[in-house]
Formats: sequence, structure tokens, C-alpha cells
Amino acid sequence: MWIVILLFILLNFYGYILMNLDKQKAIKREWRISERKLWIVSILGGALGAMIGMKQFRHKTKHVTFKYLLPLLSIITTGFYIFIIMKLV
Repeated sequence: MWIVILLFILLNFYGYILMNLDKQKAIKREWRISERKLWIVSILGGALGAMIGMKQFRHKTKHVTFKYLLPLLSIITTGFYIFIIMKLV
């Protein structure tokens, strides 16, 4: 059970950090983190962290997919992790 909780926390922290890094790279006009990578991390369970990062850093807020699907995905993935943890208890 603790492994699942730790995985959820790490993925969300990673999603948050990726949003910050991508924002900083966008400001500096450097090579960016692909949206595909952001979505993969989000689908695996980091959507909540990515969404918090999106709001805090004001990054990708004009992209319709991120604006609407990321909050939905964070509800789904958080619910999935809660379901898995409840089954393990």
C-alpha cells in the first residue's frame, strides 16, 4: 500500500516539476518538454500535480486539452489510486 501512495506522490511531484521546467524553457525560448511526455506522466497518475503546476505557473492554460482534460484526468487518476489503496487495505 505504501508503494502505491509513494508512487502517486512522486508522479504528482514530477508532473508539477515538469510544468515548471517547461514554463522556464518557454520563457528562455529553449527546447521544450513534449506535450506527449506531460500527458504520459499525467495519465500514469501525475495529473493532479501537473494541473496544480499549470495553474501556479500559468502554463498551457490556453490549450483547450490541458484546460479541460487535465482537471478531469486528475479526478479520474486520483480516484483510481484511492480505489487501489482501498483494495489493498
